[in-house]
Amino acid sequence: MFLENSPKYSGKSGWIEVVAGSMFSGKTEELIRRLRRAQIAKLKVEIFKPALDTRYSETEIVSHDAKTIRSIPVKNSAQILEIIEDADVVGVDEAQFFDDGIIDVCNLLANNGIRVVVAGLDMDFAGKPFGPIPSLMAISEYVTKVHAICMKCGNLAHHSHRTSASKSLVELGEKDKYEPLCRSCYIKLINNNNAIR
Repeated sequence: MFLENSPKYSGKSGWIEVVAGSMFSGKTEELIRRLRRAQIAKLKVEIFKPALDTRYSETEIVSHDAKTIRSIPVKNSAQILEIIEDADVVGVDEAQFFDDGIIDVCNLLANNGIRVVVAGLDMDFAGKPFGPIPSLMAISEYVTKVHAICMKCGNLAHHSHRTSASKSLVELGEKDKYEPLCRSCYIKLINNNNAIR
């Protein structure tokens, strides 16, 4: 287990990188790109995803443009520390679905000389900060905000608008349930929906 075998400070320089944005913005594609480059550099890379995310694959991280990389599904953030062995780089996809313990896990890994690359939605379907992502952005050395294209006007999209009627915070889906919208189009849509009620 990582906690039992790791020193308080390894002397190696670790850090946290967060790639955040709306759905369809290329977060997972960027995560895969960074992890593949680490593999090309012959670094030991371990990759994790939440077990609940089975949209494309149970054991792979898959981007919307069908790029894939092998990953280990875990039920909670503590499992990462139970599984990890001797990694130089750790990747975490869909971090918004993890418990708040993921913040301490990422800090611990970085403090022990590991480069941690995390990808996730920064806001939920209602436009509110999503899970541990805002805290991860605050403690990270590097933050990359990526954007989709608004499906209404073509501007940069910042919101993941849910088109289904579900009000559940976690609703797995793709283009069948979500569309990226810019701030202006999102506000117009929300105001129109509220006027109808």
